[in-house]
Amino acid sequence: MLTNAVPVLDAAGELRGYRGVDRDITGRKRAEQEREELQEQLRMSQRIEAVGKLAGGIAHDFNNLLSVILSYTGFALESLQQGDPLRNDLLEVKKSGERAATLTRQLLAFSRKQVLQPQLLSLNQVAVGIEKMLSRVLGEDVDLVQLLAPDLGLTLADPGQIEQALMNLVVNARDAMPDGGKLTIETSNIEIDAEYAARHISVKPGPYVLLAVTDTGCGMDPQTQARVFEPFFTTKEKGKGTGLGLSTVYGIVKQSGGSIWVYSEPGKGTTFKIYLPREAAGATVPAARPPAIPIRTGTETVLVVEDEEALRRVAARALAAAGYSVLSAADGEEALRAVAQHSGAIDLLVTDVVMPGMGGATLAQELTVRRPELKILYMSGYTDDAIVRHGVLEAGIHFLAKPFTAPDVTRKVREVLDGGFEPVVQSREPPPESGGGNAPGPPAESALPPEVAERLRKAAIAARYDEVLALIDSIEATLPAFAGELRSLAKRFDFDALRAALDAEAEANHGG
Repeated sequence: MLTNAVPVLDAAGELRGYRGVDRDITGRKRAEQEREELQEQLRMSQRIEAVGKLAGGIAHDFNNLLSVILSYTGFALESLQQGDPLRNDLLEVKKSGERAATLTRQLLAFSRKQVLQPQLLSLNQVAVGIEKMLSRVLGEDVDLVQLLAPDLGLTLADPGQIEQALMNLVVNARDAMPDGGKLTIETSNIEIDAEYAARHISVKPGPYVLLAVTDTGCGMDPQTQARVFEPFFTTKEKGKGTGLGLSTVYGIVKQSGGSIWVYSEPGKGTTFKIYLPREAAGATVPAARPPAIPIRTGTETVLVVEDEEALRRVAARALAAAGYSVLSAADGEEALRAVAQHSGAIDLLVTDVVMPGMGGATLAQELTVRRPELKILYMSGYTDDAIVRHGVLEAGIHFLAKPFTAPDVTRKVREVLDGGFEPVVQSREPPPESGGGNAPGPPAESALPPEVAERLRKAAIAARYDEVLALIDSIEATLPAFAGELRSLAKRFDFDALRAALDAEAEANHGG
């Protein structure tokens, strides 16, 4: 209430009272508060944007370097015998390089410079698909509850990125509940109106799908909430976190066209709400392909075009070792000459997109006119070039993101040559015949052998990354789903969660 008053005096000049007007200024105060909140949101957004530009630029500079380091480390390891004392040194280099690659990907995600491959998807399917892994990450003392809207609409997003965002939120929630608690994942259809959009910067009115993750943990004070999405900001003790988990989530959501907000109070838990644009009714999710066993060898002829000499050698060496005939060129003009001089077939062009002179997209157009059967695989570390627009890959494009390793190249080349995906390889052993008249269902996963579980547990305790991945590879054929869960945790270097997953698996099998 605002009061304007003047004194009232009698004939003798004595004060007799006041005369004034009271005005209700609740609306004005509310407007001032909302304006201050919007200004604070803008300041935070600008601060994150500035840090993101710096982080993204640094990450891009590391892409080519990491590709070369990781690939040549792999080549050196292949040439050494088991027991060679140099192997342990190289394995440490490889482990550090892979950790650096992980950090680079997180920085690119935060700065919204990841290359996304969006598709129509249901957030319900994402949540259900990784529920078992989430339960293992949380452990037995955290109760996981999923409240998923049965009529949830679809959104256009990269499923792998959304899985990563959800996993990061759950890991963050787990760390906020060291003594256990409850974690709730909720989805719903939301209509954001003009009033809500006006109070939240960069939010537009319209239909959205909501993904909310709520924990009953320690909560956050306002100062922590103001910095929670900043890269390298963490409240965890030294060595317990990189400070990139929530900033990665922020970048993924923003690059997917959505928004994320946090609501928290000390001692009362935390809720993260992700809003993603909802697609129009009638959209359908594409059919999922069955899991494939990768084949990485071939006999076809591949033309590799890359202006970075070290990277060009990496790709050519990896493909030649896998059985391919390889032609290589440093730029578009040299590639055209190589094709003109080659009388045989060329099955695939593997080209960098951004090169001096003729770029990869122009080169591909030139060559497909001359050789219509030629397939194309682009390589790039940029999110704004001839085939990528603001981090979103154009439909129908085959793409290999930098940084990559030699196995990444051979896997992707085989995928493109086989028609865009890796074929499912049938087992050489025929399935046992069913004793009844009904067709047998899909085979159930067998139990993890105790000796392998024990070796995995020891390797995880010692954080021996390369050994962990090798052991996971050894169970891929018999336990594909569980191996995928463990690999995801290992690549996040979350060895505590990996050990918890092994313990939960052992208890489930012994308890059954």
